[in-house]
Amino acid sequence: QVQLVESGGGLVQAGGSLRLSCAASGRPFSTYAMGWFRQAPGKEREFVTAINWSGGRTYYADSVKGRFTISRSNAKNTVYLQMNSLKPEDTAVYYCAAGPRSGTSDSYYDYWGQGTQVTVSL
Repeated sequence: QVQLVESGGGLVQAGGSLRLSCAASGRPFSTYAMGWFRQAPGKEREFVTAINWSGGRTYYADSVKGRFTISRSNAKNTVYLQMNSLKPEDTAVYYCAAGPRSGTSDSYYDYWGQGTQVTVSL
């Protein structure tokens, strides 16, 4: 079992930045790929970004490429999402997820956090 707790969400103006964190506990963090997904009101959950176990491979949705950066610290059992140049359309609940393989599909991930709200105002 892996427990995931997100933090760092909040309200920010368009063009601003936020850094989300996801702290993991339970089974060895370094064995898991990690992903970030988001769900806006009335929309389906969508892939944002993912990172493999070592941090050597990353994936990004086209909508966030060049603005968001995923990273991880296996020493701290934490994955991060640095979000820059935020837009109102980035408003959503952001979830981190852990699984045996990295990729864009939510079916790759077995464990999910509770989510953290990110709201971007004009």
